[in-house]
Amino acid sequence: MSTEQKEPFYIVGISVRTTNENQQAAKDIPVLWQRFMSENIAKQILNKSSDEIYAVYTDYESDYTKPYTTIIGCRVDEITDIPEGMISKKIEAPNYKKYVAKGNLNEGVVYSKWIEIWNEDINRAYTSDFEVYGSKATDPTNAEIEIFIGIN
Repeated sequence: MSTEQKEPFYIVGISVRTTNENQQAAKDIPVLWQRFMSENIAKQILNKSSDEIYAVYTDYESDYTKPYTTIIGCRVDEITDIPEGMISKKIEAPNYKKYVAKGNLNEGVVYSKWIEIWNEDINRAYTSDFEVYGSKATDPTNAEIEIFIGIN
């Protein structure tokens, strides 16, 4: 893992308000992913800056144990013409700690990495955290996902 500084950017996609309490996010987020894939949401997003898919965790009520919003979508160059039923969000936190989850997506490799993150002593900003599903994520049995945690 490493620390990186990022420029603000915009994301457009579909969202759900969820929480890690009572394993609710473990139900809500897979449903959101299913919708994203089955409705081919990425193809509907205009002004994409790349084909990478982002899973963003933002609008934290407090910390990771309280409600937050999950957005699955794509990074865009501008936020004009947002398709109906989608939202846009500016991702502002400039400092991130980068992690990489490697392995089989169907066996919960990303969730396992989140458990490690939650158990680390990190001075988190709780503004926006995100996962990037790029070219190294095309093979779900041997994927590499970048996870960026906003830090103070």
